[in-house]
Amino acid sequence: MAPQALVDIRREELTSETAGALIAALNAELRARYPEDGVNYFRLDVDEVRPGLGAFLVAWAERDAIGCGAVRLIDSQTAEIKRMFVVPGMRGRGIARQVLDALELEARRLGAARLLLETGTRQPEAIALYKRAGFSETGPFGEYRPSPLNTFMEKTL
Repeated sequence: MAPQALVDIRREELTSETAGALIAALNAELRARYPEDGVNYFRLDVDEVRPGLGAFLVAWAERDAIGCGAVRLIDSQTAEIKRMFVVPGMRGRGIARQVLDALELEARRLGAARLLLETGTRQPEAIALYKRAGFSETGPFGEYRPSPLNTFMEKTL
């Protein structure tokens, strides 16, 4: 395993060029892993990550945006992790865990006692990350429906 990268993780506007580029790269990877017709990549709205309701965070290595993730409140006690991504060339260095830790901290600041997330069954590295971070499998929630392509996870904060 490569040594852990030193990154700076900070809030970014979801409408920024940086956020757009990272989300476009994430969506391209998801399309490659899930090419079936009708597969849905759930959106994230600007209002969901405004201060007091959520956050969109970007991991930086010097001047390069190398990863991202979001957290949004679902209700006063529950938050959801969304849009986790690390650029392929920077994987295996602990960056996703650092982003996830920062998102958990944001969720706590928002008052959440429980975190939920949805990921795909064809993303074993993501599932392994979440399990190492204390998440366990659960059922569908919110707008999600049961699917053989989805894994739903939760963690008590």
